[in-house]
Amino acid sequence: MEPISLIFAALVAGAAKAAGDAAPDAYNGLKALIKRKFESQGKSDSVAILDKYEKKPEKTKPLLEDELIEAGADKDEEIIKLAQKLLEQLNPQEAAEGKFNIQISGGQVQGLTQQNTGNITQNFN
Repeated sequence: MEPISLIFAALVAGAAKAAGDAAPDAYNGLKALIKRKFESQGKSDSVAILDKYEKKPEKTKPLLEDELIEAGADKDEEIIKLAQKLLEQLNPQEAAEGKFNIQISGGQVQGLTQQNTGNITQNFN
């Protein structure tokens, strides 16, 4: 799973859980971390898009995806790890199957797709 897909999967799963009952701490933490990333880059409009994503994900996903990539969230180790932790909490069976495996080391992000044993490697300079 690519990092941006992992982040979106975590946001979708966390938002769905938040609609039913109290959102897990990891979901609130992920949103707060992403908001801090946006704010540190002067992207207050991006914070608003993130807030709207819970209510209208189909309309705001393209905008949010662009903002996350532009802000470098898909390369942010802390955001990726928290998204992975949230998905593991909400979907323990899929986590046990290795669906959310993302490994970050020395500027490289590697992950395994759901039923594919191939590696996805991205190098960031």
